[in-house]
Amino acid sequence: MKSDYKIALLMILILLSSYNVLFAQQFPNYTLFYMNKYSINPAVAGANHATNISLNAREESVGFEGTPKTHSFSIDSRVTGRNNIFKKIFKNNSRSRNSASGNVGWGLYLYSDLNGPIDKTGVNGTYSYHIELDESQLSFGISLVLFQLSIQKGAFITDDGKLENDPLLMGGDEAIWITDANFGVYYSTEKYYAGYSTMQLFNSFAQFGRNGQGEYKLSRLHNLIGGYKYRINRMIELEPNTLIRFDEKLNMQANIGFRVNYNQKFWGGLYYKTMNTLSFHCGLNYDKYYIAYAFDYGINAMSYQTWGTHELVIAVSLGSRTRYKWLQTF
Repeated sequence: MKSDYKIALLMILILLSSYNVLFAQQFPNYTLFYMNKYSINPAVAGANHATNISLNAREESVGFEGTPKTHSFSIDSRVTGRNNIFKKIFKNNSRSRNSASGNVGWGLYLYSDLNGPIDKTGVNGTYSYHIELDESQLSFGISLVLFQLSIQKGAFITDDGKLENDPLLMGGDEAIWITDANFGVYYSTEKYYAGYSTMQLFNSFAQFGRNGQGEYKLSRLHNLIGGYKYRINRMIELEPNTLIRFDEKLNMQANIGFRVNYNQKFWGGLYYKTMNTLSFHCGLNYDKYYIAYAFDYGINAMSYQTWGTHELVIAVSLGSRTRYKWLQTF
């Protein structure tokens, strides 16, 4: 038991070794990151031997105009004849059933992220590979990213009120298509998990405006995620976890806290984000269905002028029998 505490403490210390603020946001800043780890790490696709479907809605700083709004849908699963979603497909095809290795996962992530005048709508397609060890699992994943960047010119304000005088806002394409990739690695056991992912791996860029004078460039973003599950008694489980993000200049943003799970049916949590934000979480599980809600409240003067940030996740996990029953957990 002491060794488990040491491992968990070491993991948290490593994740919190740096603690600054990530200033630029080119990727949605999910509060309920533990509900859909696949959305921030492609290696998680199919990691729990189940078919996971998730819907996410998030609106930041309600009450202010032009603040980020994110909506997403994701599905991930394991390529195996035993998987529920493939059971009927493979039912009368023994060749396909036998050829399914059980180590390959896949995922699809659709999202819309509106941030002021910038509207980003895209899709990620994911391939993952899972290596089952004695009492743990090591996973790798890569996603191909394709999204459309739309510039809503009506949301801009110029000095003279005339967009035609600004070469960056007039001329050229109003919608830009960009491709990139994400990569991740994820390690999980019955009691703890840890992962690393790189988003926008290739630093892709696109030009816009008259004569291509404007440039939109993606910044490579790194994610560290970790959590530890401690069973207090037969009914109550404590799970401290964290998500840390940093860019190439080592500007960082951290989301750290814990949730308490009662009888694997109800949970509540308290988290702290850099930039002085407290986050309150709650959720429930009925059979294979999950719903979770988070409320972020800033500890600053601006919080008196906003209704806070709200995030909702609705998910379903269609499991299948596997060698490790603990992998069934959402």
